[in-house]
Amino acid sequence: MKLTKQQKIESSKTLAEKLKTAPHLFFTEFQGMKFVELDELRAQLRPLKCRHAVVKSSLVRYALKNAGIDGVDPKMLKGPVGLIVADNDDPVAPAKVIAALAKKFPQLKVRAGYVSQKWMSPADCDKLSKLPSKQELMGKVVGLLYALVSQPVAIAQAPTRDAVLVVKALEAKLKSESGAAAA
Repeated sequence: MKLTKQQKIESSKTLAEKLKTAPHLFFTEFQGMKFVELDELRAQLRPLKCRHAVVKSSLVRYALKNAGIDGVDPKMLKGPVGLIVADNDDPVAPAKVIAALAKKFPQLKVRAGYVSQKWMSPADCDKLSKLPSKQELMGKVVGLLYALVSQPVAIAQAPTRDAVLVVKALEAKLKSESGAAAA
């Protein structure tokens, strides 16, 4: 069923509202992928609060214009567009999913990314996918903070621990000497 001009305008406005509020966008090429493969992409993006939709390039062009997003590469909008809208604040996680599935399904290619209001080339998106995710970085920071807090405590406890070990060694020595003297 063909859409009327009014329906196209309405869907363009709806998409523009989504694009305005989304912090990160990824534009993909997906032609040649089977429905099952696209469904796997959607399933892996869902826990990350990301959505994948197939959208006509003219609709995306008007939606980007209505959303106030400038600097669109005309080559990016040739043919149908796979649009990934990330509603989370971590752009690395969806980029990792796209990169992993692009290895599994060579038909999936990144055309561009719009991350934190800056356009990214496919090479930049690939570099982004190789960075640690927000959760991994937070884990490293927590580990460093724990090390910073635990090291001074261990250093402060060292003299007491060493003194206890010296006393135990002296006690053992005295017992062995008294046992040897008694025999």
